[in-house]
Amino acid sequence: MTVVKSTLPEPARRVAGDALQGTLVDLLGLSLIAKQAHWNIVGPRFRSIHLQLDEVVSLARTHADTVAERSSALGLPPDGRPETIAAAYTLPGPKDGWVRDNEVVQVIVDALAAAVERLRERIGATAEADPVTQDLLITITGDLEKQRWMFDAENWPPGE
Repeated sequence: MTVVKSTLPEPARRVAGDALQGTLVDLLGLSLIAKQAHWNIVGPRFRSIHLQLDEVVSLARTHADTVAERSSALGLPPDGRPETIAAAYTLPGPKDGWVRDNEVVQVIVDALAAAVERLRERIGATAEADPVTQDLLITITGDLEKQRWMFDAENWPPGE
């Protein structure tokens, strides 16, 4: 049942919906792994990285809400249920228990890089189907790339 009627043709709506749902899963999962790392980080850079992780959580949650609302506007109910996220989330995450600060940084860098790679694929897929969704995905990509850069700079030089 479609409650909201979209102005997009059905094939374009389907492409945009797939891109939005995948992005929603990635963003909600990213917010969860960043919060998990936030609670379990240890090491000499605890405080600065602890606070930086909350920036990722806030950014991911804000963008997740925007993505879900875009999906709703297209007449596609977003699915952010815990079981959906658990079943579909595939980005890297921290191990259980306490995690050293340099390991946390690397996990977040890797997760953000993987999310950006997937977003770039979705940007390509939505270019013709729905430029409005594509524009949203471009904005999210820019924000996640900035966070990846900021975390990557934390472990410079490599191996220290």
